[in-house]
This record gives sequence, structure tokens and C-alpha cells, in this order.
Amino acid sequence: MDLELTIEDIFISPGHNYFGRHGKGSLKHEIVSVDEIECVQGKGIKGDRFFEYKEDYKGQITFFDVAVWRELEKVIGKKVEPTAFRRNVLVSGLDLNDLIGKTFWIDGIEFEGSEECRPCYWMDEACAPGAEDALKGNGGLRARILKDGTLTQGPK
Repeated sequence: MDLELTIEDIFISPGHNYFGRHGKGSLKHEIVSVDEIECVQGKGIKGDRFFEYKEDYKGQITFFDVAVWRELEKVIGKKVEPTAFRRNVLVSGLDLNDLIGKTFWIDGIEFEGSEECRPCYWMDEACAPGAEDALKGNGGLRARILKDGTLTQGPK
């Protein structure tokens, strides 16, 4: 399915702040806003921490909904930077959970929605206490990249 949405922002990070850090504490790798990313089939996003992570990895790219971000700010009562979620692509205009188990295209790139990017206890540290519970069921979308291409910001 071709989607109508807007890509509000795109992020990459060279390192993991939380992933694989249970019991070790978080790190402070920067997450950087970029205008575009190169999506590589079966490998992920060039320059991102999950690039070539492992074969057929279900989270080669992650998406997060602006509406969920804004609702979380209301629930926890404070502003949160979108980088706190550590998701790659910030979108508006669709329900990401509808894409789980489906193939979809954005900018001619083919993706497969693999699962919800479930929030974990690190969200309470990254955002505020209560963030993990508030995001349950709306943590974003993990996807596989099935066809190469360049993903850019803007309406689609």
C-alpha cells in the first residue's frame, strides 16, 4: 500500500543509549536530525546504530507518530524532545499500528511493518516517570527495509 503522510523529522544515532544496557546505565550518544536517510534492503539505515545489526532484523528502521508524542506531553505534563524516543522517522497522518504485518511504500522504498516498537522502562528516564505506561500500545513501529532508497522529510 502507498501511504499518505508527512515525514516531520528523521533521526539517526551512531550508538546505543539504552539498547542492551540493562543493569549498566544509559549512555549519551547523540541522536541527530537529518534531511534524508539512505535505506538499505535487509541492513537498515546507513549511519545509524542498527545498520547491519543482524540478518533480517525486525527494527531496521523505526517510525513514531507526532500525535502520540503530543499526547504523551499532555499525560506527563511536560515538554519532551522528539529525540527522547530514539525512533528514526517522526510522522503524522496515519496510525502506525495499522501497518504491523503489512507491506507499504514511502518515497518508493518498500517496508514491512514487523511489530510495535514497545516502550520499556528507559522511557521513564528519557522522558519522565509514567512515560513507559503512557506509551504502551503506541510506542511506534519497527519495520524491515525490503527495497533500497532515500527517504526525505516532507509530505508524501
